[in-house]
Amino acid sequence: MVQFCGLLTLQRKPVPLKSISVSVSIYEFVAGVSATLNYENEEEVPLEAVFVFPMDEDSAVYSFEALVDGTKIVAELQDKMKARTNYKNAISQGHQAFLLEEDSSSRDVFSCNVGNLQPGSKAAVTLKYVQELPLETDGALRFVLPAVLNPRYKFSGSPKDSCLDVKTPIVPVEDLPYTLSMVATIDSQHGIEKVQSNCPLSPTEYLGADKTSAQVSLAAGHKFDRDVELLIYYSEVHTPSVVLEMGMPNVKPGHLMGDPTAMVSFYPNIPEDQPSNTCGEFIFLMDRSGSMQSPMNSQDRSQLRIQAAKETLILLLKSLPIGCYFNIYGFGSSYEACFPESVKYTQQTMEEALGRVKLMQANLGGTEILAPLQDIYRRPSIPGHPLQLFVFTDGEVTDTFRVIKEVGINRQKHRCFSFGIGEGASTSLIKGIARASGGTSEFITGKDRMQSKALRTLKRSLQPVVENVSLSWHLPPHLSAEMLSPEQTVIFRGQRLIIYAQLTGKMPAAETTGEVCLKYTLQGKTFEDKVTFPLQPKPDANLTIHRLAAKSLLQTKDMGLRDTPASDKKDALNLSLESGVISSFTAFIAINKDLNKPVQGPLAHRNIPRPIVLGASAPLKFRCKGAVPKAVCTYSPPAFQPIMEAASVEDNVVYRTGDYSFCGLMTHKDHHSPASVENHLVQLIYHQNANGSWDLNEDLAKVLDMSLEEITAAHPAELVDSSGWATILAVIWLHGNAKDFKCEWELLERKAVAWMRVHAGSTMPLVVKAAITLLKSSVDPAIFTY
Repeated sequence: MVQFCGLLTLQRKPVPLKSISVSVSIYEFVAGVSATLNYENEEEVPLEAVFVFPMDEDSAVYSFEALVDGTKIVAELQDKMKARTNYKNAISQGHQAFLLEEDSSSRDVFSCNVGNLQPGSKAAVTLKYVQELPLETDGALRFVLPAVLNPRYKFSGSPKDSCLDVKTPIVPVEDLPYTLSMVATIDSQHGIEKVQSNCPLSPTEYLGADKTSAQVSLAAGHKFDRDVELLIYYSEVHTPSVVLEMGMPNVKPGHLMGDPTAMVSFYPNIPEDQPSNTCGEFIFLMDRSGSMQSPMNSQDRSQLRIQAAKETLILLLKSLPIGCYFNIYGFGSSYEACFPESVKYTQQTMEEALGRVKLMQANLGGTEILAPLQDIYRRPSIPGHPLQLFVFTDGEVTDTFRVIKEVGINRQKHRCFSFGIGEGASTSLIKGIARASGGTSEFITGKDRMQSKALRTLKRSLQPVVENVSLSWHLPPHLSAEMLSPEQTVIFRGQRLIIYAQLTGKMPAAETTGEVCLKYTLQGKTFEDKVTFPLQPKPDANLTIHRLAAKSLLQTKDMGLRDTPASDKKDALNLSLESGVISSFTAFIAINKDLNKPVQGPLAHRNIPRPIVLGASAPLKFRCKGAVPKAVCTYSPPAFQPIMEAASVEDNVVYRTGDYSFCGLMTHKDHHSPASVENHLVQLIYHQNANGSWDLNEDLAKVLDMSLEEITAAHPAELVDSSGWATILAVIWLHGNAKDFKCEWELLERKAVAWMRVHAGSTMPLVVKAAITLLKSSVDPAIFTY
């Protein structure tokens, strides 16, 4: 009897997928990726192997080919139904066939079928795609190679032909039999400062003295417990630019792939010192499904998603402007709202909401987001208070296109800001609902803080509205630009704007230039950004800009097999076939007719296993302290119960979930450690009043690490009352002790300073001086003058 090594499938057979090798080529703000799946049939019968894997929603997949025992087979992009039929027919006729398709319900899940893989045969299947790289707040370009595909929640009406219906074996990451390797080459005329990653990398190798080219590779042994993320820092990223790419020579002018295509990048310089809006209806839609009980990442003592969500809600509630309206929804298999309808933001309503947040748990079952969205949209708008919707979810749903469609239908009445929580969140859902409503999206993975990203987005939502956005082209006679990107109606400060256009007509002689101008109005003032570019298209064998433009168009028309309007289905299908970019309506099919071995009976079916990252179904293990230090307790933390210490006896680090400290790491010994500062920060924020002030009490004294008597004795009562004294002390503590978290408390601090300026008036400089003396702080008093 033959003994097989390594992991076995559900049928207790060796897994035919042996390795995945990835080559990444990054030029400026675009990545080209070539991923090869290496298969080998170690069984004695022909196989069909099915591999379901994640892809980024923005990936434009344009090539699929197979190398089988030295023979190269290039796939053709066909109508999906036709491709599936051809695949089945080829297998039944004894041919070898390969099928690559995008999921019918979500753009970020793909499946690859390798059919009739003969005993002892090897096959290398390669797919290629291009994608834009998003710009992070700190100026980094972010490339992500998805490696985690979480199970998606299925409800009764879920589609039946999803890739996720495949009965894929799910195994611990350490037991996966296939490996991942990745090499990335980076080129930029601006110079490469550094490359960082959430995974171990080889040292960055610069390929020239000017540091315009570099190479990194993924260290061996990647465990598929996280997506592979690269953060690339160029010397300059905010320069407007236009890239003009030549069309295919054998395609007639007037077609997308035949004409030159332009990719325009703008970085609108919106002034930061604009006053924030104080009006708005803010609704926070929080995922409370069972999967939110998972840790934020795979690191030891990682905060639970639901606890990070609760801290984030506290910060958001404290940072809202006086006079706005708000509500909080929690959703899972069912949903519930904090208030029957949105309420005005006051001390009373804020305290009531905080009480609800304290009791919040990840106890609502599955992930059905559509029903609460529909409930929110059904409610009447509040005059003068535009709706701003914040959605927090780990994105494990199957009706992605239906959700995006619902958000898009209501785009005129709101903006949606979305947050993908944890590894494997659906990029299709998170990016899709933001794009459909003119909002923005964020992903919170690894050591990212949900709190920081949420507060940065709240600040963005409070920006004054940019109006009258227009784009104009100045081109030679007989040449015009046809917009391929959807009309831009919303611009945020610090946001990069990418626009695609098709240039039609007669291209001018060499040395001619064109100009494109972005114009917009902000609070009655008109702004313009212009960029001049040469009108000499450059050739690119991969047609990168054309493919990205096609993907951008497809994202506006393709809502899946079931949810795309009839008027758009034909356009999406034709665009996909013309551009060679896969869609919901198309699939790549490759057939090796050289192999003609009729299959005796059905092929042996092998589903490739995928890893499971620690989830809600896995209980957390806490080491109990006290009389039985070696015992291990299984514990599923409820919300906000008295302090639970969960750590080994040897270290002195604990998880604290007491009254006002939400799972922040804290040591008893070092009150100035980052973990302790974070814990005190949450407590301080929790006790701030809705108007921005603090009360002078024991809770504040604990944060300041002083006795209440000492603080009261130093109070200059002749200058300011106790609330004013407490508020100035709190603001100085924030600046002196929590500078690393400034993006999280900046808005609530502004509210506090505004309250103080009205409350203390001309006495504020003297009060500030007394507070700085008491706290022995080096904070600049000027923080109270803006």
